[in-house]
Amino acid sequence: MRRDPHENVATVLVEPCALADLELELMSHDLRLWPVRTAPAGEDGAPVCEDGPRRAFQIRRDLLEKHRGAWDCAAEWVAVWIGFGRSWQHGDEPLPWAAHARLWQVLEGRAEHVRFHRRLGGVRRIALPREAY
Repeated sequence: MRRDPHENVATVLVEPCALADLELELMSHDLRLWPVRTAPAGEDGAPVCEDGPRRAFQIRRDLLEKHRGAWDCAAEWVAVWIGFGRSWQHGDEPLPWAAHARLWQVLEGRAEHVRFHRRLGGVRRIALPREAY
């Protein structure tokens, strides 16, 4: 049985005041950030999640509960997915370890403003903008 096409993403809680700067830094490494609340449609046109605000709430609540108070500072932070741009993707090949390393390096550099686990999940493929040549 084959898995449906998916986007590898890290699920991260980000302090709202740091969101814009983090997104710009990620973009410079061809990493893409999407707030779960407003996640765009997938490549197939269907929503990545049916109810973005509810899903964002659930993600934040689950992460906070797993840490039993250690992440309470993130109670009002933004749940985001961070995916990998085209330069990291090579057809059906798995993501290179360098892509993982770059993502974790950027997030660790902003440890006071983010909370995350070093693992990837999967969501429906998110439509990336096509670049004009």
